[in-house]
Amino acid sequence: MFDTVVRKYNNWKSYRRAVDELSSLSSRELQDLGISRGDIKFVARLSLEG
Repeated sequence: MFDTVVRKYNNWKSYRRAVDELSSLSSRELQDLGISRGDIKFVARLSLEG
């Protein structure tokens, strides 16, 4: 059970890191990557699936 909590916490940290990094990019940089601001959370979630 403890390892499940740790795994979920680590997944959440990775998700937040991805959201923060993508959010810090300019609109032009996001456009170059083919990502809109509204898609950041979706793309971050996809990055966890790997």
